[in-house]
Amino acid sequence: MKPRNGREDARAPGGEGRVQTAPEKRREPRRPAHGSVAVKWGYPVSAAIHGSLVDVSASGFRMAHTCAALEAGSVVEFSHDEAQGQARVVWTRVIAQEANGHRVESGFLVLG
Repeated sequence: MKPRNGREDARAPGGEGRVQTAPEKRREPRRPAHGSVAVKWGYPVSAAIHGSLVDVSASGFRMAHTCAALEAGSVVEFSHDEAQGQARVVWTRVIAQEANGHRVESGFLVLG
């Protein structure tokens, strides 16, 4: 079974109904965060988006937005209540497709 968080679950030996979740592989703890995020980039075409901060870590953050075209590897300028600067898009996932567009999340590595 693959849960919403994308990690594989394995049934515990001899324990029907109990589930063991794979240990976190993240290097740093994340903490929930809130507020708006502005992201802009200029290659290959200038663009800007606004979204909501989901969580932060010492070296990055995750935001929810509506831009499915934001590509992994892109370097962007960002600003939110806790930091601002340059970041690299590590991943982008379309979470849901809705009548008024996509619900998307992206993870960013802050570059400095």
